[in-house]
Amino acid sequence: MAKWVPGHPHLNIQAKEVSDVKKSLDYDKLGLMVGLELHQQLDTARKLYCHCPTIIRDEEPDGHFIRRLRPTQSELGEVDPAALFEFQKKKMFYYEYYNDTTCLVEMDEEPPHNLDDESIDICIIMATYLGSSVVDEIHPMRKIVIDGSNTTGFQRTAVVAMGGSVMVGDKKVGIQTICLEEDAARKIADDEKNNFRIYRLDRLGIPLIEIATAPDIRTPDEAQEAALTLGLLLRSTGRVKRGLGTIRQDVNVSIRDGGIIEIKGLQQLDMLSTVVELEALRQFNLLQIRELLVERDITPEEIADETFDVTKVFESSESKVIRRALKKGGRVFAARLPGFAGLLGQEIQPERRLGTELADYARFWGGVGGLFHTDELPKYGITENDVNELRRSLSANEKDAIVIVADEKSKCEDALRAVIKRAKAAVVGVPPETRVPLPNGTTKYARPRPGAERMYPETDVRAVKITQARLKRIRRNMPETLEEKEDRFIKELGLSRELAHQITRSTYLPLFESLVRETNTSPTLIAVTLENTLVSLHRDGVNIERITEDHLHDMFTAVSKGAISTQGIPDILTYLAEHPLASVDQAIDVTGLGAISTDMLEGKIHEVVNANIDFINEHGIRAVGRLMGVLMKELRGKADGKTVKEILTREVQRVLEN
Repeated sequence: MAKWVPGHPHLNIQAKEVSDVKKSLDYDKLGLMVGLELHQQLDTARKLYCHCPTIIRDEEPDGHFIRRLRPTQSELGEVDPAALFEFQKKKMFYYEYYNDTTCLVEMDEEPPHNLDDESIDICIIMATYLGSSVVDEIHPMRKIVIDGSNTTGFQRTAVVAMGGSVMVGDKKVGIQTICLEEDAARKIADDEKNNFRIYRLDRLGIPLIEIATAPDIRTPDEAQEAALTLGLLLRSTGRVKRGLGTIRQDVNVSIRDGGIIEIKGLQQLDMLSTVVELEALRQFNLLQIRELLVERDITPEEIADETFDVTKVFESSESKVIRRALKKGGRVFAARLPGFAGLLGQEIQPERRLGTELADYARFWGGVGGLFHTDELPKYGITENDVNELRRSLSANEKDAIVIVADEKSKCEDALRAVIKRAKAAVVGVPPETRVPLPNGTTKYARPRPGAERMYPETDVRAVKITQARLKRIRRNMPETLEEKEDRFIKELGLSRELAHQITRSTYLPLFESLVRETNTSPTLIAVTLENTLVSLHRDGVNIERITEDHLHDMFTAVSKGAISTQGIPDILTYLAEHPLASVDQAIDVTGLGAISTDMLEGKIHEVVNANIDFINEHGIRAVGRLMGVLMKELRGKADGKTVKEILTREVQRVLEN
């Protein structure tokens, strides 16, 4: 089938590859709208609804228990479609726990405790940064979630503030809500054979702040910049966790005439613009497919809700997938999609086709391994004769596509019903759904979008009144933003703009401020050591994780007292990484890198200068560079290079003047 040019009224013209289509998309004409939901773990002393610590553990758990979760009706008697979807997987959930850092609240065997006050304060700080209006009372709600990630079958969430905005470049992006919710249990593994999913309860209940923007974002780059800006404000509080998995982005994307797509759980900020870009591309291409189906006079009603047992057609098939299914007692079923010929093989995202979308539905709703379709056949051991016989058995013509699934009868029927439903949606346009990101920035179907039925009031947790006294106390003690801190480091500590920018966004920021405050050492030296020297040592294979904060504190104290020269820092750190139980004093003694006295240094320099009088007279002041190399090699980090150069230059000038 010929591919299409974006925006062209005719779809049967010269082809363009997906990569070319992506480059030519005009997001303004497309009507791209993006909203973000940032979820950030808070670094608090306790969990949101109990007094367990907020730590993630790798040790072997102390025990486990097993549950199965079921959806419940809302107050209006409705069942959330996303909850129903999860229930139909019929999974059992295996929960691992620790005796000393998880409790009966996480197991849903004890009522939740009161909301954590520290978490509320952090949310109010963010609300103040963003100009949001804090609610008078915080009322937790229950949000139905039965994928096993919460033992209760729901997640507790509470609105803390509404409104406000954040500046993204020169543009104001609105804030809809700031919420406080509990993080989910940590998924450890899936046991597909027994239909089990294993979770660990250490993460369950860690406080999360959720910041939802209005759909004011209009380009992929703007989405990434907005997420970065909000992330920096969160870090400005000084009370959020750092590291992979501690911050996650959900992205809502739509284009004109498309659907609202929620992409959940994006952890890599640098992939955000790519994810938005490729989702806009996917919706654009799906709308192009819709137009072609309309031109072919295909309506949803024409796609029959019928599945056909075509096992006889494939009884002698050479396809390994089909033979394996038949050997296990399975069947082969097929569905006819009128007018879809050539469309299932159409690429809608890099390496993903419309057929891939149908396969995602088949896997999730039917539990099958995948599907075949006639756009890609003959292939995979299925011959042209097999395809012709298949078409005859289904009375299909050359304009029809056929989808084939091989597995247990019930799985095949469930999978093909989902495929047919998705094919009907393709005639209408872009179905709203929840998707998850893949490593290359594309996405795949995860589940239906949840409805309003999933939310209902929490009756086991007291509401929290927000007093004016509390708001005034927080606003009087607001932490600096990272931008304010960066400016202060430049003005007060003398850091360069580049170094100040680097250290304010570093995981070493709290340590940097502590070392500057407590060691009377040059702030620039501390920043360079933390941001450059340690990185360089790590690249050279030094295990810098074994260097403790106490090591760094004692080392910089020794530097400030003149016991170590700045040139000796890399060697001292290397020794401490190799001998983590050693003290800095021991490292100095063993390495012999203790700083020499000024008198000894001057004597050594005087000795080298006197031995090179002729060389100095021949080369003049340029001799300083050569002699610096000789001296630094002999001194081996026992003296500061700047000091050595100053004394050496003075001595060389004395020789030249005489």
